[in-house]
Amino acid sequence: MQYSGIQHKVAIVTGAAEGIGYAIVESLLRAGAKVVLNDLDETKARRAVDDLNEKSPGQCLLFHGDAGDIKVINAMVDFTLQHFKRIDFIVPNAGITLFGDFLAFTPESFQKVIQLNLQGAFFLVQRAAKEMIAQKTGGKVVLMSSQVGIRAYRHLTTYAMTKAALRMMAVNLAYELGSSQINVNVIAPGATLTARTQQEQPDYEGMWSQLNPNKRVGTPEDIAKTCLFLLSDDASHINGQTIPVDGGWTAAGKYPEDLE
Repeated sequence: MQYSGIQHKVAIVTGAAEGIGYAIVESLLRAGAKVVLNDLDETKARRAVDDLNEKSPGQCLLFHGDAGDIKVINAMVDFTLQHFKRIDFIVPNAGITLFGDFLAFTPESFQKVIQLNLQGAFFLVQRAAKEMIAQKTGGKVVLMSSQVGIRAYRHLTTYAMTKAALRMMAVNLAYELGSSQINVNVIAPGATLTARTQQEQPDYEGMWSQLNPNKRVGTPEDIAKTCLFLLSDDASHINGQTIPVDGGWTAAGKYPEDLE
């Protein structure tokens, strides 16, 4: 399906060298948008941009750096405006998952998760919203929460806190920015098969195919399709909402220990 309102728009997508972020960038480019792709891993990011520009020459630009660093955020927005002259879509996809027992979780690990997952998203959206308001053309934001921001999961308290906070951030920003025609929504991905998750759990697909009510694991394309819809004009009256894309796990799925 070809959604309206994507072509010729400009997007920033963080954490996009691979996995969900890459799939989102790919879908935006295919729909005719221009994208600044950000990632901390410069080698992977350069490879991703080169691959994407083979199909969409000059439409995808790289901005390497830590998406949780406010100086990097401001420089990235400046870079986008310099090259593409405007900003229409923001997808703060970059995030970090750190497992750890609550009773042993360190302040250093806590700050690391908070800085990228919350600070990065908050200040990128803040800076971009200022530009969108100045442009007087509105804009769209899609925040990336998680199934773990909706249901409890063992040893992920800090991560879950950040992902739940993003949902409330969207609710508040829908209220604060709605009059400027800026929509802020959230996707809460479920278990998604990527290079990272497959490395962490060799039988990731097999395990989550048993845990999810729809009996399959998610793909980056599942998330990208939902994101593209939320960024389009077809979703112009959806604001402040969280959409789980998880095969029904948050509704009725099982936990890994249920398979033991």
